[in-house]
Amino acid sequence: MNDPNPVDLTNCDREPIHILGTIQPIGFLIALTADWIVARTSANLQDYLQTETGRLIGQPLADVLPSHAMHELRNRTAMLRGPDAVERLFGIDLVPGSDRFDLAIHMSGGQIVIEGERSTGEVGDVTGMVRSMIARLDQCGDTTSFFREGARQVKALTGYDRVMVYRFAADGSGEVVAEACKPGIGRFLGLHYPASDIPVQARVLYTRNLLRVIADVNAKPVAIVPELDERGEPLDLSLSLLRSVSPIHIEYLKNMGVDASMSISILVDGKLWGLFACHHYSPRHPSFERRSISELFAQMFSMRLESRERQQTVEFERRARDISDQLLGAVASDETLLRDPDWLADILTNAIPADGVGVWLGGSYAFSGVTPPTDDFRRIVRALNATAAGKVFATDHIGSLVTGAEAFTSLAAGLLAIPISRSPRDYVVLFRAEMVRSIRWAGDPHKPVEYGPNGPRLTPRASFDEWKELVSGRSRPFTASELRVAETLRATLIEVVLRLADEASAERQRAGARQELLIAELNHRVRNILGLIRGLIRQAQPDDEAVRGFVKVVDGRIHALARAHNQITEDHWGPAPLQALIDAEAAAFVEAEDRILSEGEPVLLNPQAFSTLALVVHELVTNSNKYGALSVDGGTVTMSWECSEQGDLLLRWREQGGPPVTAPSRKGFGTTIIERSVPYDLGGEAEMRYAESGFEADFCIPGRHVSKPRPGGAPTIRFPRTAHGHREEPPTDLLTGQRLLLVEDSLIIALDAEDIATRLGASEVITAASVDAALDLIAAGPPTIAILDINLGSTTSFAIADALLERNIPYLFATGYGEQAQFPDQHRGRTVVQKPYTIENIARALAEMLS
Repeated sequence: MNDPNPVDLTNCDREPIHILGTIQPIGFLIALTADWIVARTSANLQDYLQTETGRLIGQPLADVLPSHAMHELRNRTAMLRGPDAVERLFGIDLVPGSDRFDLAIHMSGGQIVIEGERSTGEVGDVTGMVRSMIARLDQCGDTTSFFREGARQVKALTGYDRVMVYRFAADGSGEVVAEACKPGIGRFLGLHYPASDIPVQARVLYTRNLLRVIADVNAKPVAIVPELDERGEPLDLSLSLLRSVSPIHIEYLKNMGVDASMSISILVDGKLWGLFACHHYSPRHPSFERRSISELFAQMFSMRLESRERQQTVEFERRARDISDQLLGAVASDETLLRDPDWLADILTNAIPADGVGVWLGGSYAFSGVTPPTDDFRRIVRALNATAAGKVFATDHIGSLVTGAEAFTSLAAGLLAIPISRSPRDYVVLFRAEMVRSIRWAGDPHKPVEYGPNGPRLTPRASFDEWKELVSGRSRPFTASELRVAETLRATLIEVVLRLADEASAERQRAGARQELLIAELNHRVRNILGLIRGLIRQAQPDDEAVRGFVKVVDGRIHALARAHNQITEDHWGPAPLQALIDAEAAAFVEAEDRILSEGEPVLLNPQAFSTLALVVHELVTNSNKYGALSVDGGTVTMSWECSEQGDLLLRWREQGGPPVTAPSRKGFGTTIIERSVPYDLGGEAEMRYAESGFEADFCIPGRHVSKPRPGGAPTIRFPRTAHGHREEPPTDLLTGQRLLLVEDSLIIALDAEDIATRLGASEVITAASVDAALDLIAAGPPTIAILDINLGSTTSFAIADALLERNIPYLFATGYGEQAQFPDQHRGRTVVQKPYTIENIARALAEMLS
């Protein structure tokens, strides 16, 4: 019977592949509680550690493993930083007289997860190997050879039959852009795979767990026991190296004839760019060491790839800026060029390749090259008016913008529209012709699949034969770099169009240039003058108390004006609060807090908007102080704001109680700033009204410039921690004057703790890695305080504590052993800090001890 709802590849998006409850049999797994009690193990533990699984659960791991192994494991666990951190150990002796093991450690749901595989010890000079691999990459002159060399290096390192560089497209589909494979097995180079071949949840895991190995698709998974914890939850295996394989993916690989696989993520700018996809046609299990080297190589490959892409983008955008400069330079010498669409098209298409250019300016149009018919161009402009104002818009399929585009697809299939005004809407539109092309898919990406051995979830497609799809009605897509270049050109074109529309444009440009120079010079001079005036006032104060009070008021106002000036002109490296801007401007002109009122929820403005609005508010306050409500007693100003449903900031300025208002006979520079800065600089709106009862102004700041403060961002709760759960701010003078002895046998952890002690104000930090070294330091120059790691390899730090106790020197212990650390009688009751070190737990423990 035919299923009314046939299953297709999207069904696997719902499979919880990170909690399958089993691992591959190539190794073992142990999950521990925070105090190192065994909570779960894989069912095959006896095959590796000669210990029965059931007997081990609930026992301290220290009862099973030798002390030196426990010490290594605890130190590595203390080094874990971040939710996706994984630490590795190689050649560890877990069973005396038996094989050595390579181990991986990570955290999952508050538990410590240890995975182990038998060690091969086959890799020698790892640093030299990776350096040589990267050197060969750096010798590649173009992207194609760079990808190919990357695939060759991974194949040589891992020995897989086939290694591919697989790049994701914007729609999630992928293409094999490079391949290295043994002869006689066919080639996948150039084939595309639909987005559904790699489910969404798998892509998420690829960004967290960079390497995934499947040693044998026919291997029987090994269960994790118990399957559920006391809360009924399975173990999250997102970071597991041994996590077993989804039955759906197993079937997928079998349909391809693949018996073993490995994938290594390629991340660019923190996003999943693609994969090294490795296939083998018989079972294959590269050693843990080789897999770790492969992962390191992939990270270096990603960094080199990111660098190459950025270099290409920078070069492309530099060329666009040069073209913009040429455009402005040419227009400056010959303004008639603006009326020549062929010349304009030649300039623009040198920056962004296109087959034709259409210009729509004030209802008039002009064409150059291959473009749609006139009526269709009008329809396109009307459709563009419905898109986001003030932004470049691009599509490789005009049919998605207007109906009936099939009629002119052969002339223009894609467009990039550069808006050059807001009202009326004017555009320069670059058109690209249709690019009919054949895409080579690995199997039909549109064909649904039938039910199979995995029931109603999915039977992966069985055919991976090359399947060609003819794509028509689309152009070559516009790239992200081309869109950025278009934004650069947009600023230039706006200036060009303004010059075309204004008969006095040449003089205005010269005046603008002079004004920019004047503003820059004034900016410098105002800073110096304000500082000089404040200095003169403070140094020349007379003895008269009344005059001294007057000087104090004047000095405060000048200081407030200087702060406002700094807000306008200095760089800001993050969003700043609107309220701070208003407060700074108000403080420069009015004493009473109720003269300028503000009403609105806390909002932040990005640096560009903050600088622009600071200048606008400065002019509003200045004008009101001279002519408006703030110029008379009892007059007030209200600034209120709110965010619209679209996220735009709606800002209102209202004056009350001032003298009757009349519109000015001429516009001054300040009025021009108020009226034009927000629309011109921010793409927003501004409206001014000279109502008799008081001047009014309304502004709309686009939402892209506005953000909300983080919840709980203020006020900061300082050290010590309160019951409200806020993050404490440890004092920087806690250890002032103290000479701290830090005993720690791990260099990385010692450096971390030394940095924390320095941040807490320690005058000197001396470190030791062993008992003898610590005792020598104490004898040479006793410290004033000490932090002692309890376990130092094969011994403990209690002998050091004895020496400190004899000298009455305060000390505390640090350990990664949880509650299991055993103390001699004379040291019981001492403060103990649990690893990993943090500035909070160190500060809290030291403060407790010193008090």
